[in-house]
Amino acid sequence: MEIQYHYATVSKAIEELRQKGYNEDFNLDNNYLVCHSGRFGHEEFVITDIYFYEGETDPGDEATVYGILSASGHKGVLVTGDEADLDPMSGAIIDKLLVHRNNR
Repeated sequence: MEIQYHYATVSKAIEELRQKGYNEDFNLDNNYLVCHSGRFGHEEFVITDIYFYEGETDPGDEATVYGILSASGHKGVLVTGDEADLDPMSGAIIDKLLVHRNNR
């Protein structure tokens, strides 16, 4: 899948992804993305959309919204804050997310 980059507010990005059927809420847990439907390692999902938002007054006030599609077909959203705040235990997952975000 081709990565699409969109620049909007966080809430607008989530709203647009929900309209596309991204209904799961993913979270980081150690070396996995987890949601109600299961947990997925870095090889078990693809990033289909990235929405990056930087605060107008504070560059440290940033968020990235990812559209995630698991290998088993679950579509959902992951929201991360400033990359300095990302969980160091999530190594391979974070590497995959940052590579896509930094290539925007």
